[in-house]
Amino acid sequence: MPTINLPRVIRIGGGALNELPEALAQCGLTRPFVVTDAFLVQSGMVARMVGVLEAAGLSAQVFAETVPDPTVAVVEAALAALSGSGCDCVIGFGGGSPIDTAKAIAALALDPRPVPTMKAPAVTDVPGLPIIAVPTTAGTGSEATRVTIVTDEATSEKMLCAGLAFLPTIAIVDFELTMGKPARLTADTGIDSLTHAIEAYVSRRANAFSDAMALSAMKLIAPNIRTACTEPANRAAREAMMVGAHHAGIAFSNASVALVHGMSRPIGAFFHVPHGLSNAMLLPAVTAFSAPSALGRYADCARAMGVAGEDEGDQAAVARLLEELSALNADLSVPTPRAHGISEGEWTRLVPEMARQAIASGSPANNPRVADAGEIEGLYAAVFG
Repeated sequence: MPTINLPRVIRIGGGALNELPEALAQCGLTRPFVVTDAFLVQSGMVARMVGVLEAAGLSAQVFAETVPDPTVAVVEAALAALSGSGCDCVIGFGGGSPIDTAKAIAALALDPRPVPTMKAPAVTDVPGLPIIAVPTTAGTGSEATRVTIVTDEATSEKMLCAGLAFLPTIAIVDFELTMGKPARLTADTGIDSLTHAIEAYVSRRANAFSDAMALSAMKLIAPNIRTACTEPANRAAREAMMVGAHHAGIAFSNASVALVHGMSRPIGAFFHVPHGLSNAMLLPAVTAFSAPSALGRYADCARAMGVAGEDEGDQAAVARLLEELSALNADLSVPTPRAHGISEGEWTRLVPEMARQAIASGSPANNPRVADAGEIEGLYAAVFG
């Protein structure tokens, strides 16, 4: 039977950030430790959030040294800052990287141990400190998920860590925090959330609850992603992208992702490609590979995204889906790995290890068509460009 896990409190809508103190009070929390990054400090967004807390009589300690694709070293540094701070909860404020860092230190705060001990297939369910997630991008859905990703610098592996310890207690989903974000970030995070929705829907672990969330996410994201990129101040598009990303996060947290994500993480670990961008590089080719094994499911995705009519047959609908995914990459200037500047020699050399890491993460086993190492290597070669 499916088990559904969700944050205890979700505050959603424009201006929801102002309700952060009230949400903390609901859960009896008074001393937050804020995990964020230097960009959000420089942009004034951290000061804005801390100001909301201070106006309610709460003081926060801020750690702003997170990096894209959080590493074991950064998690250890944040954990050192947290220990002895007297804080009773951890706020992740930013994109997926600050939130993932916040999740990792919250899980380890009451049970310190080496970060790699949390890597899948390990499951970390025993709660650590309460996590409050405040996303400033519409992409990862991390505010609603029971997973976090940490890169082990020693092995260049993006470790998937899963369990209830990583599920936020409170999620503040305020689309106003995404207003004015640049087009590249909007595109990468938007395709990330679209990938979450599609993969959750076709996953072997899909269920009626996750299906509803995944379809809702596709209906919100697909018609609005281009507008959000070209009109960064468009409130309706920004809101649709934020709610869509949230629904997609709920969907994949309760159904799992599949082959795209399994193959995407090693690209990020070895070549430092932003996660949403590496998903986008893979999505058309992996969808074409997988679709024959779940034609009806992928056809449903095409209909939810509005690229196929309700009365169109599955084969035609899937053809339209593949056309749309390629068109979306073209419209949003998604490069191939080659065009991104990755060395062909390095790519070819690392393909066997990337395939090994992809399979080891467990995600590809949820794909409708389960690929072996040779097929995954073939897909990596095909997408290089």
